[in-house]
Amino acid sequence: IRTVKAFTLEDVMRARIAENIAVVERNANKMARVSNRSNPLMEMLGGFAVAGCLMYGGYAVVALNATPGQFFSFMTAFLMATEPAKRLARLNIDLNSQLVGARMLLEVVDSPASEQPDDDKPALKLTQAKIELRDVSFAYRDNEPVLNRMSFVAEPGKVTALVGPSGGGKSTVLALLLRFYEATAGDILIDGQSIAQVSRRSLREQTAYVGQDVYLFRDSIRANIAFGKPGATEAEIIEAAKAACAHDFIMSFPLGYDTPVGEHGTQLSGGQRQRIAVARALIRNAPIILLDEATAALDSESERQVQEAIEHLCQNRTTLVIAHRLHTIMNADAILVVEAGEIVERGRHDDLLRRGGRYASFFRLQQRDMGPNVIPMTATS
Repeated sequence: IRTVKAFTLEDVMRARIAENIAVVERNANKMARVSNRSNPLMEMLGGFAVAGCLMYGGYAVVALNATPGQFFSFMTAFLMATEPAKRLARLNIDLNSQLVGARMLLEVVDSPASEQPDDDKPALKLTQAKIELRDVSFAYRDNEPVLNRMSFVAEPGKVTALVGPSGGGKSTVLALLLRFYEATAGDILIDGQSIAQVSRRSLREQTAYVGQDVYLFRDSIRANIAFGKPGATEAEIIEAAKAACAHDFIMSFPLGYDTPVGEHGTQLSGGQRQRIAVARALIRNAPIILLDEATAALDSESERQVQEAIEHLCQNRTTLVIAHRLHTIMNADAILVVEAGEIVERGRHDDLLRRGGRYASFFRLQQRDMGPNVIPMTATS
């Protein structure tokens, strides 16, 4: 609605709606005409049939010596068969109209599952939470590779950052780690175990994800934090909120943790939603943390608060972070520059700057645009 109003699209949208209504009206009128023609037609044919039977019955009684009782019994049976004949004529129309709904239902019921059940596979067992990609390739569409034989290792308990231009395949790496998609080639290992050979549930139970577009359910702040750990106690929820730097603003609301967040969390600011998401990840207490542009849409003050919360989240956990704002990952233990599905540079911040390659040009360009006010991400090793 905001987009329609901001771009003054009211007339365009009204025209589109009017066109759709006109199409529905034409189809409804056509169906009504076909349906309503059957009744008069059957009534007319029934009238001719009755008249014909009366004429023949009268002739049979007068000229052929048939008894009046035979005539009336025949006419009674004939008239009783008229209504079932009308229903039979309407059957085809009613059947076709009902088959539309049945066809839509069967399309949903018969559609293949987006994820095949794999709970019979062994569970993922973590010791160090070391992540390794070996020659991983992936494509959303045929002949359009997104990842091209990508290989790297995310060391346990350290922060590994993925940077580079949009469309390079950074978010796809996290999607493959969570097995939203399956790699078309290569293998992804966690502590030497191929994630394709373990159950998705056990894999996702060991990870906590914070994305750029935070989704909050239409419920209270308490419930949204507790979604990270069903059955969490009040003390655990408050502790996670404090670690995420969210407790103070939550308590500033009249209802505190019972404050409703609204549909999609619209009653909270962007920074507040992000900190709720970090608290939800913190209470999960997962050994693997995946961060996808968690501060990209925030102002400087909100970014600083969320960054502080993320530092608590990443402590002593294997962390993969995607960042466009390079100052947020200056102190990461390893920085991987991803372009066109390949890693073109890797190293620490200072080493990459000294090389003067793609990372250095990205960083200097952002520094010139942003000025000296930077918020580095503390390494967790």
